[in-house]
Amino acid sequence: MYRLLTIALTVLVIASSAEAHAPQAGPNGGKVIHAGANYHVELVASGTTEVVLHLSDMNDKPIAADGYRATAILVVNGQTIRFPMQPGGGSRLVGTAPVAVPAGVRGAVQITTPQGATVQARY
Repeated sequence: MYRLLTIALTVLVIASSAEAHAPQAGPNGGKVIHAGANYHVELVASGTTEVVLHLSDMNDKPIAADGYRATAILVVNGQTIRFPMQPGGGSRLVGTAPVAVPAGVRGAVQITTPQGATVQARY
């Protein structure tokens, strides 16, 4: 009986830990992902060439994007595209892709902080 209870609790803890790090829907219509130990980032693409990355801290409070930059590496229609992202006001980094980027796109974004450190988010 105790062994069964221990196994059940272990499975519950593992499942809740995995869910805590799974991508979640963001307030701007994108997916929110952990980037490094200090950031949450939300990638928003809506079928146009404009792609927006919203920066926030681990408490989901927006971080001013001034001084940050990023490189997006996304897979669109089976092809890898790469483009820079620059501050776009507030907590936004904005980039223009060479092709339209659909919502839910897969790929990664490498972010460089004002101090020169890099973090990555995979979508």
